[in-house]
Amino acid sequence: MCSMSLTALAESHFMPAQPVPVYLINIDRATDRLAEIQRQSDELGIRFERVDGVDGGLLPRDQWVDVDHLRFQRRHGRIILPGEYGCYRSHLMALRQFLANGGEMAIIIEDDVALDADFLARAMAAKKAAPTADLIKLVNHRWGGFRVATRSDKGDAIGRCLFGPQGSTACYLVTRSGAQKIVKSLAIMSLPWDVAVERGWDMQTSIFSTRTNIVGFSRLQKSTMIGWRRDYRAAKSSAWRRVPAHLFRTWDFFRRIAYVLTTQ
Repeated sequence: MCSMSLTALAESHFMPAQPVPVYLINIDRATDRLAEIQRQSDELGIRFERVDGVDGGLLPRDQWVDVDHLRFQRRHGRIILPGEYGCYRSHLMALRQFLANGGEMAIIIEDDVALDADFLARAMAAKKAAPTADLIKLVNHRWGGFRVATRSDKGDAIGRCLFGPQGSTACYLVTRSGAQKIVKSLAIMSLPWDVAVERGWDMQTSIFSTRTNIVGFSRLQKSTMIGWRRDYRAAKSSAWRRVPAHLFRTWDFFRRIAYVLTTQ
């Protein structure tokens, strides 16, 4: 009995309570990425739960599920890349795994991020500063027309962008109610995940982002699992078939602006 108590005490000393669960999206063949994240986890004491992601590159197109190919082409001006399909399905799986496990909020990360010791503290501070947020993007590629709504006690600006998409869903914090809304709204794929998840105006969700990335990217980011530039070019529709996509983006541009200027 004494031995059990000492063991529990030792575990509580070396494994302090983590303020929020972290779900890591990783596909089976990305063993180098998993090893790198595990190294970071061991070094920083950040625990994660792995999400066994969908490897779109190994799944025949006729086995894809819950995809509206025609709507994707109308909205985005090209066909879906296998890696995009895998990314989309993997993020939905991560959100469903979080919802099944309980808890009021979680952080979803992709396996090419580079964590640091302040990662969780900054994420929690951002949520405290934006209590109404359903989802806060903690990594982005672009911040065009960023409007600051608030600042966290860690110094991070939190707000929304007038121009988008901002790109990347490598790291974000999501609440239970936010995950429920997103899973319901985005059950059928008709846009890439990083584009779709920003569209709070369409999902009736409160989406924010930090002005600077709170995590970086590891050197393994260069070994993309989605697609190279040549893949995107090859997937493009002809110019006249991209007209509906241009119209969709124009309408979405005005909807985004209204959302940024009028929504809390």
